Amino acid sequence: MAKEGAENAQETQNMIKNDRKEHRSRMSAGNTTEMRAVVLTGFGGLNKLRVTKRPMPEPQEGEVKIHVKACGLNFLDLMVRQGNIDNPPKTPLVPGFECSGIVEEMGNNTKGFEIGDRVMAFVNYNAWAEVVCTSIEFVYKIPDDMTFPEAAAFSLNFVAAYIMLFELASLREGMSVLVHSVGGAVGQAVAQLCSTIPSVMVFGTASPSKNEAIKDSVTHLFDRSADYVQEVKKISPEGVDIVLDCLCGENTGKGLGLLKPLGTYILYGSSNMVTGETKSFFSLAKSWWQMDKVNPIKLYEENKVIAGFSLLNLLFKQGRGSLVKTVVQKLFSLYNQKKIKPRVDSLWALEEVKEAMQRIHERGNIGKLILDMEKSPTPLMANDSTETSEAGDDDDDDDDEEEHEDNNDNKERIPFIQ
Repeated sequence: MAKEGAENAQETQNMIKNDRKEHRSRMSAGNTTEMRAVVLTGFGGLNKLRVTKRPMPEPQEGEVKIHVKACGLNFLDLMVRQGNIDNPPKTPLVPGFECSGIVEEMGNNTKGFEIGDRVMAFVNYNAWAEVVCTSIEFVYKIPDDMTFPEAAAFSLNFVAAYIMLFELASLREGMSVLVHSVGGAVGQAVAQLCSTIPSVMVFGTASPSKNEAIKDSVTHLFDRSADYVQEVKKISPEGVDIVLDCLCGENTGKGLGLLKPLGTYILYGSSNMVTGETKSFFSLAKSWWQMDKVNPIKLYEENKVIAGFSLLNLLFKQGRGSLVKTVVQKLFSLYNQKKIKPRVDSLWALEEVKEAMQRIHERGNIGKLILDMEKSPTPLMANDSTETSEAGDDDDDDDDEEEHEDNNDNKERIPFIQ
């Protein structure tokens, strides 16, 4: 056992040395002014995504420049591509909100970091690129034995899950939690964090195709298309203490109905509003009308709490970076104790971004999809995503793509962070 531990430690040190050696080689090769990046040329279907050359960003005061190794994909990225969010930014833009890599350069007033540090970071867009610059407030040194794909799979999902469970809902020993789309990245993070507290009962919903792979991560697993309300009540007649809802629509009323007195319902996504490849006003309207309108008097009478959560707004609009930094350190401690570990579904080359996003759209992933900057693309996949011209100049950007809503209603909606 001791020999195996020593070998693992040596392997980790070799990995870190190789990362830094590669970084020095990159720096000594000369400064480049361009980088590869995924560009969204307009809102719509997959044909709006291009991999092209973009100007290399430079760090401003209080920022670090990161040579990106891996990026995370989320359901929110699909929503952004469709323009299916409030106040969408102007296109063309580089999508993505989380990445991991190596510190390459630092602006002024960036104490606490050194060139060569292995880090993960939140970015307010622009993460799907070979190089990003972001404020040190949103950058965190990662544990020595955490891989770059794990780090890219860690930030949004585990931080969101932790804040919802422990900061908003005050998860304690003996409580019960219902989490939808438990096969997704947030769902798996929730399940792992619940397992760190004694006697927590976790109810999860997922599509039947995922049941075998995730059945051991929850106490009770239900088919999301079945009547999970009655199934939960058979086991826990009083209901549950916490409901984490990434679906919205009719599930909002069901979730509130399942809450015990003093229970907390948290809405952190609305993936039921996404059906076809492009934005559908019909799906938006359907989900809106299916959703029970909240009556404050009824909440008062039933002693129930309803909340919403958006990690990115918490970071970039509401200035709670210090809270998130504290949460990250607590999560790293759990990781180092081997109590939690990000579940990576699959790795994709940057040029395979369309195929990766399609897998999210089809709700086929278990855990997190990662764009791996060092992965070579499969030629057949890369052909339609790679573009050498400047983003926004392609004739086929104006081609309309058909919406495909007929076969998607029975597919699992995975979580996203809005």
